This record gives sequence, structure tokens and C-alpha cells, in this order.
Amino acid sequence: MESATRSVRNCLAQLNNDSSIDEMTPRLGIVLAAGHGKRIRSETSKMLHEIWGEATVLRVAKAINEGLDSPNQIIVVGIKGEEVAAATGKRMGRRFAYQENLVLCQPAGTGDAVRVALSEFDASARERDVYIFLGDMGLLTSEVVSQFRHSFEQANCDMMVLTGLYSGQSKDNYYGRIIRVPAADKKGVSSGPDEDRVIEIKEHKDILRIPEDTPYTVQFNGRSYDFSRKELLETREINTGVFAFKEADLRRYIEEVNTDNAQGEVMLTDLLQIFNHHGKIVHAAVAAREEEILAFNVKSVLSQMQRIARQWAYDQLKDTITIADDEDFFIAEEVIQHILEMDHDDAPVDITIGKGVHIGSQVRLNRRVHIGHGSHLSGQITLGEDVYIGNSVELSTYPNQRLLVGDRVTVLNRNIIKGNLQIGEDARIESGVILTGSDEHPTRLGRRVTIKGTSYLYGCQVDDEVFIEHSVLKCKRIELVRRRNGRIQPIRYVLPPPEGLDSLSDL
Repeated sequence: MESATRSVRNCLAQLNNDSSIDEMTPRLGIVLAAGHGKRIRSETSKMLHEIWGEATVLRVAKAINEGLDSPNQIIVVGIKGEEVAAATGKRMGRRFAYQENLVLCQPAGTGDAVRVALSEFDASARERDVYIFLGDMGLLTSEVVSQFRHSFEQANCDMMVLTGLYSGQSKDNYYGRIIRVPAADKKGVSSGPDEDRVIEIKEHKDILRIPEDTPYTVQFNGRSYDFSRKELLETREINTGVFAFKEADLRRYIEEVNTDNAQGEVMLTDLLQIFNHHGKIVHAAVAAREEEILAFNVKSVLSQMQRIARQWAYDQLKDTITIADDEDFFIAEEVIQHILEMDHDDAPVDITIGKGVHIGSQVRLNRRVHIGHGSHLSGQITLGEDVYIGNSVELSTYPNQRLLVGDRVTVLNRNIIKGNLQIGEDARIESGVILTGSDEHPTRLGRRVTIKGTSYLYGCQVDDEVFIEHSVLKCKRIELVRRRNGRIQPIRYVLPPPEGLDSLSDL
């Protein structure tokens, strides 16, 4: 355990090197990404489960950076900490903190994670706002973060919680409930201006500990309010785990949080009661859409979030391109934005995407591109105009390689094109072809080249208009040769000599 902890700390130290908090920006985000997620039943940390092609913790981190308009960010990691940190990556203003108590199975929780995060940077000499988010909120958008930020900045309060309205049945609601001041206290006296103020967040497990025949009594501004267990369980307003604080107050009162709850953990939600006790002002802002505040602990919710992300992608593209099956496709968000930018130029894009197509983030499509069913494009790929990709085609590159496909190229079904390649205009790659190129030996096909049959080319340079059929060619210069009658000499049945004949014998 000590060696593993030492390894994580060394990894985080390297990532934190040369990355400091910008003191001129009065906003900082904290991402709580230390939990492994036992209920997700996976060896992979739930923070690394992907939603629409990207690890959930990275999606959250990006949304916070954009929504807060600040480089300042602390990501708290714990179990699988090295993997989570590596997936998130190094950038200016981003630092990593290690919640060791969680790894050592000592009293931890969200409050302990925030304490760890606060120890990673010095208190600001100027007033700074601190925003706290959960690393498994994989549908969080920069718009939600920005709206929450502006709500906090415009409100006259010391703490704010982002809440949501649960739309399902109360028996399935395991989120913490928001308890607000009702219209009258337990004596029936009007609550006056206190009505609707946030009293506390009651965790679901703590509500279940309340006897059914005994009211739960809370104090607020010197008055008592009663709530039944049934009333609390049926409360629809829930805690999202997202908070905003003034930094000085957060540092001061986080030390008062203890483990007196059903979880036996240091819970960040207890700060609401502590702030109220000290006469601090606490407000709540209700999220506009339930989908954007979802977090997951189980596979079924993760699948639900994947479906929502796919629907968001389809809604952005449904009137711009043709998608054969709105329930079976993947187009990375970066590609979606590029398509929408092309569409803004007024000329129609006329892109067609087949069922089961996967298009990675570095792929650049073009006008009048057709991609057939089940094809997979990943890596740094650029397609020209009027490119036709058939069914079950794989186009891919290794890191730092480029695959360029010229205008009007046709690639028929079940071909594999991989690596450092360039295909010239009007080329035609018929079925059963494998093309590969490496950094040392790139493959370059000229214009109007045709390759068909069971052919394999690696590291070749092919002149314009060459015809290749049923050949295996490695690191060859293939020149255009014309016969006396003017016809082009085809390249057919060029096969290397067999190897390993001495391993074969008759039975």
C-alpha cells in the first residue's frame, strides 16, 4: 500500500510541476474524482468510464474550465489515482490532489476530499469563489456551469447549492433531499421572509433512520420546523453535489464537519447546516434540465446517460446531415462542431452516415461524403469532397500520423486503410484491400489509381493512373508504364516468394 501511494504521489508531482494557480482569476473549480465506484462493478474507475467517447472526469473538467472562464482547477483523485490523472492530463492552472484517507479506508467522504483540495493551493489574498463538482457528472455542460456561476455572483449569499427536480418515483430517489423552510413553523406561525430558505440537505440513508411515527425537527433562525419521514422521502428537490463558496468561509467552516451521519464520512453537505448556524446566507439554484446534472453509480444509469448524449448529438445534426439510425452511431463532439461550421457557409453539406458508424474526434469530414454502415474512422484523418466510404471500412492512424483522402475517392466495402497514407483524387479502392504506411515508410497513391482484388500495399509510392490487382507490394516505387498501343500496363499477381517451406511436409 505504501509503495502504491508513493507511486501516485510521484505521478501527481510530475503533473503538478510548472502548473500553478492564477492569482489574478478570482474563480477556482474543484473536481471530486477520488471514488472508484464499487456499485459500477468494474475494474475501471467510474471516473474513466466514457460518455460519448470521452472519460467522464475529463468531460467534467472541460465543462468547468469553460463555464467558469478560469484555468484554475483542482482534481482530487484517490483509488486508481494515476489512471484518472493521466486521463485528465496536464494543463496550466490544473493541479491534482490525493485523497489518501479514501485509499487507506479511513474516514473520508466529500468533505475530506475538499479539505485535501484546499491544502493543494494557498489562500487567496483577494476574495475568490470556489466551485465544487462531482467527477461522474458526465453530462455536465459549460452552459450549466456558467449559469450556476452567474447565479452565485449575482446573489447576496455565502454559499450556494445547485439542485435538481427528480422526475422519477420517490422509491427510486437515492439522492439527498433539499429541506426548505415551509410556510409556517411547528406552532403554525407564519415563517415570514424565511419561507423557502434552504435549511439543510438530508441524505437518503439518514432519512431512512428517522422513525415513521416521529417527526424530524430542525431549527432555523430560532424557530422549529417539523417534517415527517414520508414528507422528506417524497421531496422532489435534490442535491446535485455541486456547490459554490466564498473561499475564506469554506476554509474556516470545513474544519467543523464531522462524521456524525449514517455514512460515517466527512460529508460536504453538512456545511449547509454549519453555515446557517453561523448566520451565513445560503441560497439554492435549480438546474434547468435534469439530464445535465445526472451522475452515475451503476451501469444502468451510465447507459441512460449514453443514450442522452447520443440524442443530444442527433438533435444537433438531424437537420444538417443524414444519419441512417439515430440509435446507432457515434460522431465525436469536435466533428459535430466542424460539420455545423461548414453548414454555416450556406452551401449544403450533404453528408450521409450509415448505421453503426464511428467517427473519432480528429476526423475531418467534407461536403458530400458518404460513410457506409459499420465503418470506423479514428485518428487524424482528412477526407476530401465527394468521398465515398463503403460498409465495414476501417480508416485509422497512429499518434502523430495523418491519413489524407483526396476528392472523389471511392473506398468500397471491408477495406482496411491504416497509418501514414495519402490517397490522390479520383482513386478507387475496391473490396478486399489493405493499405498501410508507417512514419519511415509512408504510402502515397497518385490520382486515378485503382487497387482491387486481394491486395496489400505497405510503404509504397504509386504513380497516377496505375492499376493494381491481386498483389502484395512492400516498400515499392510503382511507376506508370504504357504499352505501345497506349494502354496502361496493369500490375497483377505480384506476390513475394513463400517463406517457411521447410516447416511443411506431407501427411
